[in-house]
Amino acid sequence: MIVKKNNTERTVFLYPDEDGYIIAEVPSLPGCISQGETRQEALKNIKEAIELHLEVLR
Repeated sequence: MIVKKNNTERTVFLYPDEDGYIIAEVPSLPGCISQGETRQEALKNIKEAIELHLEVLR
């Protein structure tokens, strides 16, 4: 899946974990991982995680 944030596209992998949550991982940003109870929640959370991850890198 491709997520757009501030005109930048990031590939996001979504996959279920053993507890039923959806894990969202950004391979281009090592360590940038989030989760949610639903696919929509996982995508919302990973967008925030991307923003925070990039802020820390700056």
